[in-house]
Amino acid sequence: MQLRDAAEDDLAGVVAIYNEVIATSTAVYSSTPVTLEDRRQWWRARVASGYPVLVAADASGVIGFATFGDFRAWPGYRFTVEHSVHVRAGRRGGGVGTQLLQALFPRAASLGKHMMIAGVDAANTASIRFHERLGFEQTGCLREVGYKFDRWLDLVFLQRRIGA
Repeated sequence: MQLRDAAEDDLAGVVAIYNEVIATSTAVYSSTPVTLEDRRQWWRARVASGYPVLVAADASGVIGFATFGDFRAWPGYRFTVEHSVHVRAGRRGGGVGTQLLQALFPRAASLGKHMMIAGVDAANTASIRFHERLGFEQTGCLREVGYKFDRWLDLVFLQRRIGA
């Protein structure tokens, strides 16, 4: 497996992973699949902002991706980022997500970021445990702020210090 910055050629693999997550889980509070053009614009905006989009790839193609972006647009939040990490079905639980997320920490530190936020569906205990193993701590739960699959969803926030 290779970890690297995403290239435009990787975006079809990113789209496939993201759309599978949208269709089958509450990891993303959306029911609308993304298009290759959506992800191309998203990727270009991240790169233009100086934010990484990392992929994990092997001979089968992209098996996971991770990124971070602004937590909120207000200037007082400029040292805080929120990340996303998604791994292809069938490859989850094998360390791909761990390697991707760990690779984001020095990238955030190099940009002077202080705190990284994770927003995780409260029912996704595997993702909550995953984040806690990587030094994130739960800091709050927003009840019934999401809606998907005909039910209300609770969002757990976790955070991890990046820099001083």
